[in-house]
Amino acid sequence: MDLAKPAHAYSSAQHHRRRLLDGLAVSVARRGYSDTTISDIAAAARVSKRTFYEHFSSKQQCMIALYESASELSRRQMEVAIDESLGWPEQVEAAVRRYFNHLSMHPVLMRALFMEILSLGPDGLKARRDNLNALAGTIARSAGTQGVTLSLPQAASLAGMLSEWVLLAIEEDRVAALPDDAPVVAAMLRAAIVGHKLIEPQPTQPPQSATA
Repeated sequence: MDLAKPAHAYSSAQHHRRRLLDGLAVSVARRGYSDTTISDIAAAARVSKRTFYEHFSSKQQCMIALYESASELSRRQMEVAIDESLGWPEQVEAAVRRYFNHLSMHPVLMRALFMEILSLGPDGLKARRDNLNALAGTIARSAGTQGVTLSLPQAASLAGMLSEWVLLAIEEDRVAALPDDAPVVAAMLRAAIVGHKLIEPQPTQPPQSATA
């Protein structure tokens, strides 16, 4: 279950690190994060435990690295789905659909990533916040094409909505059905962005000087 970059993009050391991330992904999908051991990860990656410790100090650190790698790839799905030949509403829906399609292909792993990251302490929460901020950047750039300027908190709130939608699908065991939600979620994003444009303060005209 390769959630990283193509093999040719890595040096030898990076290749081992990538294999460990893939090994963790396989192990988590098979037995869950809690029951996965470092021996399981090393065996799935076909490397030694010594090699594991050359790259990660703990299973938690490896999990956070996997979360960061998987999150980056998921965000990239949104960005590559944007076809400028389409109208903006269609672009938003295509981006959300591709994002949800990608997540739905790995339901067990996505459950572990989205749920476990919340229990991995300050480092896990920071990784989640960094991902939401990066996702917010993608949303803000899309809004910018419509003449809407979103602040980081505003864009992050929309990214948080996407994340909460996925979390709810995980809790309801319906990750595989996420692509069916794309039209509704895309409409919500568009409405929030267009609504923000409508309530933006308009520049006021300077008062006309009185004439005698």
